[in-house]
Amino acid sequence: MAEIVNLNRARKAKAKAEAGRQAEANRTKFGRTKPERDRDVAEQVRRDALLDGAKRED
Repeated sequence: MAEIVNLNRARKAKAKAEAGRQAEANRTKFGRTKPERDRDVAEQVRRDALLDGAKRED
């Protein structure tokens, strides 16, 4: 005898699995860790300070 499948549950499980795959792709594409963001901010501050220090006054 075949296993009885609730089609509504199967549809929801499929949608949940697809959402999980999409979330994983988005984390890979857009996600950065806090130390990475902090490092980028510190690097930008350092570059701005270096550029301002080399500025000539008129």
